[in-house]
Amino acid sequence: MKMIGLIGGMSWESSAEYYRIINQRVRDRVGPTASAPCLLWSFDFAEIEALQHRGDWAGLTARMVDAARRLEAGGAEVLLICTNTMHRMADDVQAAVGVPLLHIADPTAERIKAAGFGRVGLLGTAFTMEHGFYKGRLADRHGLDVIVPGQEDRATVHRIIYEELVAGKVLPASRDAYRAIIARLVEDGAQAVILGCTEIMLLVRPEDSPVPIFDTTALHAAAAMEWALSG
Repeated sequence: MKMIGLIGGMSWESSAEYYRIINQRVRDRVGPTASAPCLLWSFDFAEIEALQHRGDWAGLTARMVDAARRLEAGGAEVLLICTNTMHRMADDVQAAVGVPLLHIADPTAERIKAAGFGRVGLLGTAFTMEHGFYKGRLADRHGLDVIVPGQEDRATVHRIIYEELVAGKVLPASRDAYRAIIARLVEDGAQAVILGCTEIMLLVRPEDSPVPIFDTTALHAAAAMEWALSG
């Protein structure tokens, strides 16, 4: 198997899910004692979060590039950024290394298109929902029509991520809030919903949505497993 490099710790709650999903899938595919060769660079998310909310994307890019280079030097043959938001600098990270970066939006979009959906709702941090780097890739590369919640709902989704989910808090009231926001996306025409933050899968389950949900964490991790077993 090929060596997977994980850029994680943003937050470690979702990075742990990446490690679990990748290894469970390798075990299921290869055998009961098999596991995936992995390297993990784990950030202190408190530092990352502070830079995000200050808007220091140049500083964040420098840190991400440094992590990617360290993983490549350690033997990683493919890289994953274990967070949707930090794919804002995916192109810069890819340009700085000689191994492929598996973009989280691509396996998500491919699965959505294979299911026959064209108009999707997107939940994530305010950065992911409001900036163009993520929606643009889904639209330009994959032809998806992406809609996001209204301003108040975006603020609620963002607050729950940063105040609760990254700290491992999964609250029934927040699940209810997400259910209501998903319902409004469906009213606006969403045929499916992307869980576009790697922590949302801790809160939202398939039964919380009247339309199919696409969990970027699980889809990204599965794509890594397929790559590690290829060739």
